[in-house]
Parts: sequence; structure tokens; C-alpha cells
Amino acid sequence: MAKAKKKSARGRTQDRARVAGGQDYEVRYTAKKTKKSASAVKKAVKKVGSGRKRVERRLGR
Repeated sequence: MAKAKKKSARGRTQDRARVAGGQDYEVRYTAKKTKKSASAVKKAVKKVGSGRKRVERRLGR
């Protein structure tokens, strides 16, 4: 019997640390969270990259 592979939360944690500018639900979530428009979120992602902390800082949160 093969050992079961231990699941880790690493991938999920790394995913949470990013804003996927091409994913509408991610953009809407970040826009609502920061009280900014979706287009402002997309511009911030283009300007500073996809790191959630950087995007939120750029949006003034």
C-alpha cells in the first residue's frame, strides 16, 4: 500500500498573496475590499505587479 501524500497549504497561501488581474472575481473582490473601481485595480496590478500587498498599498489601503 502506497503512502498517502501529505497535502500542504503552501500553494493556497501563495495564491492568496497574489491578485490575478485577468480574473474578474479577483478584481471585483479587491475592488470591493479597497473601495476602488475594478479598472483602478487592474491599473494597479499592471503598475506594481500582482502582489496583493503592493496592489493594496498602491490603491491606498
